[in-house]
Amino acid sequence: MESKEIKPINIEIQIDEPTALGQYVNMMVVQHSATEFVLDFIFMPPGQQRARVRSRVILAPEHAKRLMKVLAENIRIYEERAGEIKLPESGIPPVPRMVQ
Repeated sequence: MESKEIKPINIEIQIDEPTALGQYVNMMVVQHSATEFVLDFIFMPPGQQRARVRSRVILAPEHAKRLMKVLAENIRIYEERAGEIKLPESGIPPVPRMVQ
């Protein structure tokens, strides 16, 4: 069986200033179908019961899996340098209800 050599490619990635500044989020909701994953990045101010989606990213399943792997690798590297990221003992917060 012949293995194909993967050749790296150079891609010039551009970003405008508002996008480069980013959005702070403190919650995320993930939904999926057979053909896509939808990631809603949400900000909920402290003490409030209302949150707002700041960004929605829609991915093919293959890209969602790549995202999971690259995020896991970056968390591993971060924890090697800065120590373990501790999660609260209370578990996963309830999934918020989407209102449109």
